[in-house]
Amino acid sequence: MRVNRKKLPRHVAIIMDGNGRWARNRALPRAEGHIAGIESVRDVVTATREFAIPYLTLYAFSKENWTRPKEEVEALLALLAVYLQRELPLMMKEDIRFRPIGDIGDLPLDLQEHLNGVSRETEKNKSMLLNIALSYSGREEILRATRLIAEDLSRGSITDLDEGVFSRYLYTAGMPDPDLLIRTSGEMRLSNFLLWQLAYTEIYVTDTLWPDFRREAYERALSDYGGRKRRFGSLKEA
Repeated sequence: MRVNRKKLPRHVAIIMDGNGRWARNRALPRAEGHIAGIESVRDVVTATREFAIPYLTLYAFSKENWTRPKEEVEALLALLAVYLQRELPLMMKEDIRFRPIGDIGDLPLDLQEHLNGVSRETEKNKSMLLNIALSYSGREEILRATRLIAEDLSRGSITDLDEGVFSRYLYTAGMPDPDLLIRTSGEMRLSNFLLWQLAYTEIYVTDTLWPDFRREAYERALSDYGGRKRRFGSLKEA
């Protein structure tokens, strides 16, 4: 397997799915799957930086995930705090900027402070932007953008609306849309993730569960992307 470095995506988005199944297959508590998944995050972030891919967006916790058992939610959020503390030195060393996206106000205050602290610490890093989607809903993001646009239209702050203007009101403002979406665990759905941004994104689904999705599996996805012809709805190859 060989990754074509001349045909790499600029923005990779990943739905990290399968932690629970990974744990169940080993007769372990679900939290153990999330712990194992942290190592896959590190592998993918490190590889993304090495390939000089400037944007990576990871779907870590959806609005719908709040309905999961309280113990699992608390364990997952606690792991996130541990991850941030452990990985901050790597982000600084590798010039990676960190940004949480989603309804961050839903999260516990101490975690909000931690997220904001890491964002401030890394805000001058420029080589790569790592987005973590937390308490995120694609539909809610579109509704939020619509409300903000309506307010600015009524104030006269904007006078026209097109796709470019709309995109400036999304969490991903200023970023290119994802070129490649990876979904692990074999599920064939978007799960309310980046619904506006994924309009022309190439989709790669693998049966590999997220805790087993390490560098080799990631390179396989990048290699597959490099062999595709993107047309964006036209007959001309992009």
